[in-house]
Amino acid sequence: MANNSFRGSKHGRHGEANHEGEFSCSLQELRSLMELRGAESLTKIQECYGDVNGLCARLRTSPVEGLDGNSEDIDRRKQEFGQNLIPPKKPKTFVQLVWEALQDVTLIILEVAAIISLGLSFYSPPDAGRQNCGSAAGGVEEESEAEAGWIEGAAILLSVVCVVLVTAFNDWSKEKQFRGLQSRIEQEQKFTVVRGGQVIQIQVSELVVGDIAQVKYGDLLPTDGVLIQSNDLKIDESSLTGESDHVKKSLDRDPMLLSGTHVMEGSGKMLVTAVGVNSQTGIILMLLGASEEGDDVSLENRDLCCLFNGKSKDGASVEMTPLNEDGEPEKKTSLPKKEKSVLQGKLTKMTVQIGKAGLFMSALTVIILIVRFLIDTFWIQAVPWNTECIPIYVQFLVKFFIIGVTVLVVAVPEGLPLAVTISLAYSVKKMMKDNNLVRHLDACETMGNATAICSDKTGTLTMNRMTVVQTYIAGRYYKKVPEPDLIPAKILELLITGIGVNCAYTTKIMPPEKEGGLARQVGNKTECALLGLSIKLHRDYQTIRNEIPEEKLFKVYTFNSVRKSMSTVLKMHDGSYRMYSKGASEILLRKCCKILTASGEAKAFKPRDRDDLVKKVIEPMASEGLRTICLAYRDFPAADGEPEWDEEAHILTNLTCIAVVGIEDPVRPEVPEAIRKCQRAGITVRMVTGDNINTARAIATKCGILQPGDDFLCMEGKEFNRRIHNELGEIEQERIDKIWPKLRVLARSSPTDKHTLVKGIIDSTVLEQRQVVAVTGDGTNDGPALKKADVGFAMGIAGTDVAKEASDIILTDDNFTSIVKAVMWGRNVYDSISKFLQFQLTVNVVAVIVAFTGACITQDSPLKAVQMLWVNLIMDTFASLALATEPPTEALLLRNPYGRNKPLISRTMMKNILGHAIYQLTIIFTLLFIGEKIFDIDSGRNAPLHAPPSEHYTIVFNTFVLMQIFNELNARKIHGERNVFEGIFKNPIFCSIVLGTLVTQIAIVQFGGKPFSCVRLTIEQWLWCVFLGLGSLLWGQLVSSVPTSWLRFLKTAGHGTQQDEISEDELEEMKDLDEIDHAEMELKRGQVLWCRGLNRIQTQNFPPPLDPKLFSFIFQIRVVNAFRDSVSPYEGLETPESRSSIHNFMSHPEFRIEDSEPQIPLIDEVEGEEEAPTKRNSINNSALDRIVPLHKDASRSGLIPPNSAGLPPCPGSPLHSLETSL
Repeated sequence: MANNSFRGSKHGRHGEANHEGEFSCSLQELRSLMELRGAESLTKIQECYGDVNGLCARLRTSPVEGLDGNSEDIDRRKQEFGQNLIPPKKPKTFVQLVWEALQDVTLIILEVAAIISLGLSFYSPPDAGRQNCGSAAGGVEEESEAEAGWIEGAAILLSVVCVVLVTAFNDWSKEKQFRGLQSRIEQEQKFTVVRGGQVIQIQVSELVVGDIAQVKYGDLLPTDGVLIQSNDLKIDESSLTGESDHVKKSLDRDPMLLSGTHVMEGSGKMLVTAVGVNSQTGIILMLLGASEEGDDVSLENRDLCCLFNGKSKDGASVEMTPLNEDGEPEKKTSLPKKEKSVLQGKLTKMTVQIGKAGLFMSALTVIILIVRFLIDTFWIQAVPWNTECIPIYVQFLVKFFIIGVTVLVVAVPEGLPLAVTISLAYSVKKMMKDNNLVRHLDACETMGNATAICSDKTGTLTMNRMTVVQTYIAGRYYKKVPEPDLIPAKILELLITGIGVNCAYTTKIMPPEKEGGLARQVGNKTECALLGLSIKLHRDYQTIRNEIPEEKLFKVYTFNSVRKSMSTVLKMHDGSYRMYSKGASEILLRKCCKILTASGEAKAFKPRDRDDLVKKVIEPMASEGLRTICLAYRDFPAADGEPEWDEEAHILTNLTCIAVVGIEDPVRPEVPEAIRKCQRAGITVRMVTGDNINTARAIATKCGILQPGDDFLCMEGKEFNRRIHNELGEIEQERIDKIWPKLRVLARSSPTDKHTLVKGIIDSTVLEQRQVVAVTGDGTNDGPALKKADVGFAMGIAGTDVAKEASDIILTDDNFTSIVKAVMWGRNVYDSISKFLQFQLTVNVVAVIVAFTGACITQDSPLKAVQMLWVNLIMDTFASLALATEPPTEALLLRNPYGRNKPLISRTMMKNILGHAIYQLTIIFTLLFIGEKIFDIDSGRNAPLHAPPSEHYTIVFNTFVLMQIFNELNARKIHGERNVFEGIFKNPIFCSIVLGTLVTQIAIVQFGGKPFSCVRLTIEQWLWCVFLGLGSLLWGQLVSSVPTSWLRFLKTAGHGTQQDEISEDELEEMKDLDEIDHAEMELKRGQVLWCRGLNRIQTQNFPPPLDPKLFSFIFQIRVVNAFRDSVSPYEGLETPESRSSIHNFMSHPEFRIEDSEPQIPLIDEVEGEEEAPTKRNSINNSALDRIVPLHKDASRSGLIPPNSAGLPPCPGSPLHSLETSL
């Protein structure tokens, strides 16, 4: 078909001219062209169009100027060749959501029971018969009351409808929110095109056939296209072909670029030939039925790319054919690349446990009710069996059944998933304002547990606004940029030309947006600094670029993480070649054998000269935190013939050094404070950078990652690799474990080093708590580390598409402070769920016990089915909304991370739950059994089947609900804080829900009547109910005064998956202190102050038996256990692959990082250069062995090295964070 399609269309073109407009290329023709690969595609293009320019002419576009950007032309192209969109999945209608909500088992049981009850209520046996069916059946005098029996069944059905509508509405609004989020992600996606001769960025969905798009390293291609011009372009096509090798693209080899593939190296221009459903990815998605079941709109959508990415859970590539069972749209389920989030795991486990308990209690209630009824009727009253009574007995059975189901409904906290969803969705929405664009929901909560952050330097900790501030040129070291007349003309010419042509042409310096503002830097910021240097030297780089346009560049070796340099080759008029290079100074200087001197001539550059230059120029620059870049060139004389350009090792040698420049990238002013907050919150910040070690150390010190006098490691990637590999060249976890606890800066690191470090920290079992690691990254090669991390942060501004796709959260402002905000929101989610749980479980415990004991003793539940459903509705749905939308406070950063094994319900919360349950049960049972005497009203106990509602039971119901409303205030604090009203007005949702519930309750009691089994209450009765409700606030103060340590018998609940227990004694000792409890802290603080006062008196006269510092230190260590977890949370959390030794990661195709081309001996040339760092590191390592046991054992045994009292607690340690909070 591919062969004929063009010819056929050629013959039919005259007939279709009007139809096709002015394009002499049909959609079908372009589609068939894009199905070809390699040599076939070249042949086809040459046969049909002559070359790519011929194709451009057919599509009415210019390869240099691009489209003219005329809106009519763009619309015509969209009409002709389609838009760059995949038709979105239709959202579920409200009716579908209602239908889904109706599938709930407990609701179905209730509906059935209510319908049976409704049917039976219309059956009225003869009066004579009724008297013979036992005393429980008789006793209804008024006919109207008996006829009102249908009301209960109808009311239950009505409340079921309410619950269903509320659930459906919540689902609907949730879906709407996520669509909003998705469209926000899409608006973020832009692509660079040439229109009207101008390079502009447009939204991916606006790309049309005929656009000239610029592709560069790190792009995710949003459309299909044909290459017009390329520099060293390599594409990862594994998402479409399953082949993990990078495919080299060039005009004479393979010019076809396909959507959904990643640019791994190089740059180029392409002509867009297919968009949307006609592109290769679009075709696959349509085959997969993406338009019905797939997941989103814009073609470059990152989640979509994951869907067709052919990646299995381990990241192994899968052959992507439409019939492949791994490629089904359901594949989306394996998309969350990590194990189930910590919170989800704990909640699922807990909900199942509560559900089982509820089922047991409800079954027991029904059995007891039936047995009691049978004994009472047939044995005690000795009523003979009568077939006429069967409908009445069935009515009783249905009533008991309804009570049982209602107990189950109240027992099961179905509001839990709702609370999680609301809390996460609310947080995600608010996090957008804090510059966090969350792509995977669970990342938000995982971030609250983060214990380590591995951050990039450039752009995250620094401002990513680079300027050249120092230079070494023509044999002189200038502390500021010299005047151009101080530099010999020949050197200046080489420098300016080298900068102009050997920086990506997409990088430019633009005039400032506002008058008097800073010039705008577009593109790579390091290159912007160099262009800025040429402007400072009063030379215009643009004139050079105009003389030598991009098409005239002979060959470009683009920058990548292995080369750490970029080179551009120009062909001179005399047939010779000149290559300009720039790159990391210590790497490029090794390739130099000459250097330009003050006379403008080159002189020999020996290793000794290089060492001098490093010592006198590069190290001083680096120690001031400057990034050092070397600029060099090399001539290839025509006489030597054309070099073998593919042999890089030979090309990139014998260079002549032109200059070394020092580039400043100032630290963001807000970063040191943000890092201090992290350290106080028990999160260790590590810097992983490609810069040299001196620059990295200087910046780390400015940021506060390193403090003067700290005993932490700064290490280079080479040294790190040497230490972690054994003799066989395999990576050993034990070796990594010796390094990472002390490592704070990893310099000159490759993406592989970053991934190894992240994996090593995650897999480590050195600390009893499994580390939760967040990683920031912006480059394509950061993908594996971002994927491996528990939370991956990609840079929204500087990040490549590949990095964004591998990440969980995108930082829209590239700023480290936004990560701290993410930590706050993450911890807030966790606390919100705990607050809701504390409240929900109090209600459940009380309601189930009241219904159960009431049913057993009085043969009827004191809380009727409809009342229970109302309680369930306010307690589940509304409370989850109220408590899950609490805004975060800075106080969240004053504690350590909870960790994977911290139970959801801590002992303090268990104390609150049981404490309030005791109060509420006491009040309810008092009212139930002697309430009629207190209020001097008729008793509501033992009422017959269709008896009217009683004042007695209305008071019980009203008091119960009011106690819950006031207890909702108590539930706002879960660590035993006293002031439950603190910050209450910052949460209008909470206030309005509490008020709304109160108003509705008044309406139900006063006007609810028979459906709610209520009668009106007097003012006096109302005041008593409110007083008893308010009592729960006062009782809450009493409960929080009891130190949790007195209640050792209380168990925690909602753990993560546990590993085998540690020895019992140790466990008991640790259990004492596994959470914050303010009451206990107050007591302890009193003791400490008292001891310190005592010691102060003693030190005035005697040598102190106990140093006050040491005492406070021991106390801190004991309290530290409050934030430690006793058990390693590995089991069941890691996939077996990731548990195996770390070197296995290289066998996963996902991690076959294609940046280590062995033939280029760049960094690993063996020269005895870097002994100093090695020695320093070895000293640090012994120090590490000496000090680490303090973290491991001191907290358990209480034994502390005598000299440690004077040690400053390290900023990342629990001691440090506690010292600040105490």
